[in-house]
Amino acid sequence: METIILAVVIAVVVLGALGGLLITSRLKKPLPPPPPSKPDLTAPPAEPHVGDEAETPRDEQRRTIEEVDLPGGGAPTTVEEPPAAEKAPEIEIPEPSAGRLIRLRARLSRSQNALGKGLLTLLSREHLDEDTWEEIEDTLLTADVGVQPTQKLVERLRERVKVLGTRTPEELRGLLREELLKLVGTDMDREVKTEPESRKPGIVMVVGVNGTGKTTTTGKLARVLVADGRTVVLGAADTFRAAAADQLQTWGERVGAYTVRGPEAGDPASVAFDAVKEGKDMGVDVVLIDTAGRLHTKTGLMDELGKVKRVVEKHAPLDEVLLVLDATTGQNGLVQARVFSEVVDITGIVLTKLDGTAKGGIVIAVQNELGVPVKLIGLGEGPDDLAPFDPEAFVDALLGD
Repeated sequence: METIILAVVIAVVVLGALGGLLITSRLKKPLPPPPPSKPDLTAPPAEPHVGDEAETPRDEQRRTIEEVDLPGGGAPTTVEEPPAAEKAPEIEIPEPSAGRLIRLRARLSRSQNALGKGLLTLLSREHLDEDTWEEIEDTLLTADVGVQPTQKLVERLRERVKVLGTRTPEELRGLLREELLKLVGTDMDREVKTEPESRKPGIVMVVGVNGTGKTTTTGKLARVLVADGRTVVLGAADTFRAAAADQLQTWGERVGAYTVRGPEAGDPASVAFDAVKEGKDMGVDVVLIDTAGRLHTKTGLMDELGKVKRVVEKHAPLDEVLLVLDATTGQNGLVQARVFSEVVDITGIVLTKLDGTAKGGIVIAVQNELGVPVKLIGLGEGPDDLAPFDPEAFVDALLGD
């Protein structure tokens, strides 16, 4: 019996081994190849591999992109991007000229207060002896009031104080205010002439020595005129200084004023002539001509300034010739003013940097020297710090509150 069971087990093991061999042999047989696929006629030719020979190029002409029919329409439309538009400068709205000096009065009084306070302190002394009157004279001369105006003012004050007798601070202040106003002048015509009755445009020429702030003043004056409702053309006749025309043009662009300029080192008279012609053609109200700064001692340059004036007057007479003076130069400014007035007939003074000096008496001195009114004063570096000159506001600033 045990022999039969052993024989059966051996038979089962042998059959299992034979079956495993059969299965392994079947797995090792290669799979049949896939059925051949149809060639894809629309596919692009395969790129040659490295080492393969490139296919000989076909002779037929290739179609351009415009000739290929794309799905859903005809030839493609080329869309050009619009050129980037240059950003126009933002037009500023300047502050109206009326009331500017009132707003700037505190700034003016800070620099000029010493004159008024010094005079009031001296006049308040109980006994006004000769030494005191000499001190009063020295105070006025130090403030660049000038010799003749100082003598005139001291003489009047002596007479009035003698008649007045007892002096209260209020009376003294009123007395000094009246006499200073007489010296500064309340009856002078201080309007900048820009509106001739029979024609357009008004023509204004701005002159002065180097470093007085002439080009900046011209730009600020353009702002004053635009703020008062005038249209302006600027003439960059300072052709000797490379940055002058750029500087003036920048000032003009801020308020929408057109600038006429010429080649660097070109003829300034030609630029001035073209500016007036352009102003006429455009129908603007005012043409402002900025001229090159020149030393009053240079005869050739001063003669050239006279030529600019004569060339401009072939169009029309000049309505204003404004001389820009730096208030900090004091009495030297009077020498400059005298020479310029002989060459181009100055009609008005612009005093710049008046907030930077305690010598506000230059207003009185220059008017007394030339018989020409101060029409505008500069009281800072801001674009709207040029103000029409107001004698009463100026004297009040001298005396303080």
